[in-house]
Amino acid sequence: MEKAIEDFARHIEIERNLSPHTRKSYLTDLRQFKGFLDTNRITEEKACLDAGKASPDVGRDGNDAFIHIDHVVIRAFLGSLYRAKVKKVTIARKVAALRSFFKYLLREERIKVNPAVLVQAPPSERYIPAFLSVDEMFALLAAPFKQDVLGLRDRAIIEFFYSSGIRLSELTGLNMEDIDFNRALMKIRGKGKKERIVPVGEPALLAMRDYLEKRGELLKRGREAGETANVPVFISRSGSRLTTRSVARALDRYVLLSGINRKISPHTLRHTFATHLMDAGADLRSIQELLGHESLSTTQKYTSVSVSRLMEVYDKAHPKARGGVDNL
Repeated sequence: MEKAIEDFARHIEIERNLSPHTRKSYLTDLRQFKGFLDTNRITEEKACLDAGKASPDVGRDGNDAFIHIDHVVIRAFLGSLYRAKVKKVTIARKVAALRSFFKYLLREERIKVNPAVLVQAPPSERYIPAFLSVDEMFALLAAPFKQDVLGLRDRAIIEFFYSSGIRLSELTGLNMEDIDFNRALMKIRGKGKKERIVPVGEPALLAMRDYLEKRGELLKRGREAGETANVPVFISRSGSRLTTRSVARALDRYVLLSGINRKISPHTLRHTFATHLMDAGADLRSIQELLGHESLSTTQKYTSVSVSRLMEVYDKAHPKARGGVDNL
């Protein structure tokens, strides 16, 4: 089965062009499923012995390794996840990984029946994304950033998060040629290497210009000599491309300095960007395009945020919102 997983890994990278994060998650899910099979002795060796073969390598059609894997086995695996109190959204992703894996094996004629067809993913849990209020966001932007190159870099990062709704991985992947200062536009390479063009606000561009004026102080000697492409915008103290973990740590520091009394992640700033647009009257399709969502249903979760805020205002302001009679 490990060989099949490795072949599938090449398939989702080369043919399906899935994002590195999705590929990593799918392969982790499949190896967890393989671990479940091994633990419960539903292994390749057992399957081959039960079929009367000498070893897992023996078999005319190559299907012996999978003959004991059916929808009952997959449901048992999912049952173990439920008992371990794994979140439904994580279980749904594992179901998607298994469906994709067995669909690939069926296409390659390595199995005759797809055992994942009859398996249903759990219903998705509706939740309201965490976001900052306008006052909290402005407090974060007003945090005491140092005026050295690192402080200017960090300010530009937070401004860009809020100005464009960019993902963390997209921000660290930005290259110098991706930003068009004249037209206030930015090219973003999103999930699956899909590109989109988004506008950038003037405050973010000003913060970026301030950073770029001192950015050379972080470069290794001769690092960018002769380079014309794939030069990272945000770089570390050592002159290399900034990592996602470094950005998350920097955000934690400025959240503390700003006085916001709660933990937030870089993705919270993406939610904040979308929520503030929605509250200001932006249409859902435009927000979908700005965020780079493939499906409109992914963007629709922000309508729940706005509705919840409307209900909060309604409850506070309307005389009969809670059935009171004092104002009659």
